[in-house]
Amino acid sequence: MDFILYNNDGIIPVEVKADNNVGSKSLKVYMNRYNPNYAIRISTKNFGFANNIKSVPLYAVFLIK
Repeated sequence: MDFILYNNDGIIPVEVKADNNVGSKSLKVYMNRYNPNYAIRISTKNFGFANNIKSVPLYAVFLIK
């Protein structure tokens, strides 16, 4: 986990990956411990949503609020 955002949905963990390898133990541990509404993963992969993780491609980071 690299960042934490706070918005109307509460505290949102953010993980940033510079490659297609998106495995992240720390994000999984955080989500299991604190049960956020969702998490955001920024990587080279396309938009998606799975396992309460919103995937955002690097080129679209400016869309995150």
